[in-house]
Amino acid sequence: MAQDAPTSDAAEIAELTALIRAVRDRVSARYPEPGLTNGTSPEALRVPIVDLMPIVHARDAAQAKIAAIGSVNPRPGGLVNSLIQKVKRAVARALGWFVRDQVAFNRETVSAIEAALEVLNQQNRALQNLASQASERLAELDAKTAAIEHKTAFAAQQLDDIRTHWAEWRAGWERNLTHTEVQLLRGMAELQNGFQYRLSEALKAQHSDYLGALTRTSLEIQTSLRQDYERLIYSELRLIRQRGLTGIASATERPAQTVSASATSAASFSPMATLDYARFAEQFRGPAEHIRKNLEFYKPFYAGMGKVLDIGCGRGEFLEMMRDNNVPAEGIDLSEESVSQCRAQGLSAQVADAFPYLASQPKGEFDGVFSSQVVEHIETERLPELIRLCATRLRRGGVLAIETPNPDCLAIFATYFYLDPTHVRPVPHALLNFYMQEAGFGSIEVHPLSPAWESIPELMALPEAFRKRFFGGLDYAIIGRRL
Repeated sequence: MAQDAPTSDAAEIAELTALIRAVRDRVSARYPEPGLTNGTSPEALRVPIVDLMPIVHARDAAQAKIAAIGSVNPRPGGLVNSLIQKVKRAVARALGWFVRDQVAFNRETVSAIEAALEVLNQQNRALQNLASQASERLAELDAKTAAIEHKTAFAAQQLDDIRTHWAEWRAGWERNLTHTEVQLLRGMAELQNGFQYRLSEALKAQHSDYLGALTRTSLEIQTSLRQDYERLIYSELRLIRQRGLTGIASATERPAQTVSASATSAASFSPMATLDYARFAEQFRGPAEHIRKNLEFYKPFYAGMGKVLDIGCGRGEFLEMMRDNNVPAEGIDLSEESVSQCRAQGLSAQVADAFPYLASQPKGEFDGVFSSQVVEHIETERLPELIRLCATRLRRGGVLAIETPNPDCLAIFATYFYLDPTHVRPVPHALLNFYMQEAGFGSIEVHPLSPAWESIPELMALPEAFRKRFFGGLDYAIIGRRL
């Protein structure tokens, strides 16, 4: 029996060794060696995999040690050795409880190593799959790169062909362009010659027609002007006759009246009793639209007032502006024709002399008084009286504005001042300023109006300082407030 035990242990060890070798062979057959490629092509991607053989060898050695735990080493035969073997087996069986946990721990450790080997094998397989896919992608990329290179070479060849054809076409196009330009210029020259010939013929015909029409129109205009002139002469003669009759009747019916200050129409101041001053003002002073435009300067000074008087209202341009701005205003004038013209426009106006009219008004009656182109028609010694009457009839803070030709501007003496026979003398603004201060006005302002170079462009050739000093505003406005 002593010999049967060692024989049985050796058989178990041999059986375990055979099993381990079989497992190793299966693992080697199942998993490739590390460093092998994943394909047969020499250009395939080489992926280094983890070498698991050292772990396998260590695991096999551990399994061999586990199998040898509790076994007794065989010894040569003999009585003593048999006794020793029995004692060893008895001791091994007696210590079985003591090494049981160690055997279990060793087996679990081997199981963990087996699991680690399996995980590493799976990792190697995954790497092999990735290498295979990468190889396939590389192959596809190589194929696409080759196709692109082929297309690029083909496109380069086509571009070379296009360049060659372009050079040939450009040479031919330049020859055709030169030929076409020559033909075009020749055709344009022929067309220009034909057009000039036809234009000259058409101009000759039109000129003949124009001369004929001009002659006919001239005759018609001359005839019309002759008729208008005859009618005008007849009307003027009739008006002269009517005025002569009116003057005779007035002289027989009432005594002579004292001539006093006028407004815009100053016929009453003139010794020329037959002067049609309304027509005179229309011709030499300007149309009503021009006067209204110039009067816009005074609008801010009379804005929001309760009652305004216009001395010498004339055709009513200032009254019309006041009405458009909702300012109550009335005017006086010596010309019945001017007053009738104002009333025809719905304006408040009456025939009156400025001196008795102002004297008859209550003190502080007006918020503002306006007089344009009047004071130059009044005798100089009466100007202080007129300004004093305006001051007493204005409320405190009331505005007086007087517009008259500016004697500081030399151009008025060469243009329109002496053109009006009813003008007495120009009034310097310094004199009016003195009269207004004496009458109780303050905050007096002087504003030049209508620069002379606007109506006489030749003055622009003069030096600026000289032009402004001696050819400034043709008129001036002096504005003061009653203190």
